[in-house]
Amino acid sequence: MGGSDGSAAEAAAETAARMREAVRALLAVLEPEQVRELRAGPARLDAPEWREWKYVPGPRPGLPTEELDSGQRAAVDAVLAAAHSEHGGRLAAGAIEVERHRRELVGRPGPDRYWLRLLGDPEAGGAWGWRMNGHHLAVHVLITPAGLRVTPHFIGSEPAVVASGPRAGRLLGPEEDMARDLVADLDTAARRTAVFAAEPPDDILTRADPFADPDLLPAGLPYGDMTPAQRGRLEGLVRRYLARAPEAYARECWAETVAQGLEGLSFAWAGGLAPGERHYYCVRAPDFLIEYDNTQDDGNHAHSVWRHVRHDWGLDLLRAHYESGHA
Repeated sequence: MGGSDGSAAEAAAETAARMREAVRALLAVLEPEQVRELRAGPARLDAPEWREWKYVPGPRPGLPTEELDSGQRAAVDAVLAAAHSEHGGRLAAGAIEVERHRRELVGRPGPDRYWLRLLGDPEAGGAWGWRMNGHHLAVHVLITPAGLRVTPHFIGSEPAVVASGPRAGRLLGPEEDMARDLVADLDTAARRTAVFAAEPPDDILTRADPFADPDLLPAGLPYGDMTPAQRGRLEGLVRRYLARAPEAYARECWAETVAQGLEGLSFAWAGGLAPGERHYYCVRAPDFLIEYDNTQDDGNHAHSVWRHVRHDWGLDLLRAHYESGHA
């Protein structure tokens, strides 16, 4: 193994170790019945049930956070933070804070309503992971000795613009602005290719599909048809999404994208170009896709998702793990 590969493997192992420690700390503060809720689910980590997810309000299987005391909730927050970069951790925590704000706006304040599930045994030295789902937050983590995976990864914000209070601002503002700057920089001919509809879709096109199908997305404007400045904008937008992940994995994903050829990237937009107008965009690549929409509630309700065609749910790692003879 080369030096760079060795460094990447070491960084991934360190990230996995941090997550394992965070899960250990959580298990230490839970009651036995709570541990049973946390561990509920099929034994095989490639079971179809693990690929069932959603980002709308409503109960899920697993350990509900609304019943946790402050110490237990702090332990859950530490698990969530351990699966992200510093930037990604702020986004995940921000989605929870904006959801609190939304519930206050509609007159339904109360405890956070998210569900955490533990997959496998983090102490057994094999494949394991966890997932945390709730309204506008869906984080899925899979770890094996060969590496880790963190997609599908969904962050939403309702409202997209919080007018006042400690969460004032736009949680997904950079994700919106970077894409708008790109489409605004296109000339007439390039924009005609990139903008596929005057009316944007009401939601991300892949929804909560177990497997993301890139063919659901418009072809868009290819990277090769962009100017150098526009290519730089698209690269920055992609790296913004990848940077949600722990740094070692984000670097791995970007290195794979570069190795496959940035010419495989494309960008598409629908809807208005002015801030506040309803809009949607997506990025396609050979191995992954990115979607963003701010269309509901008159353009004040944002969704963003990063999906990986091969890596979602860690199925590539699980396949190799099981084929090697591990149970």
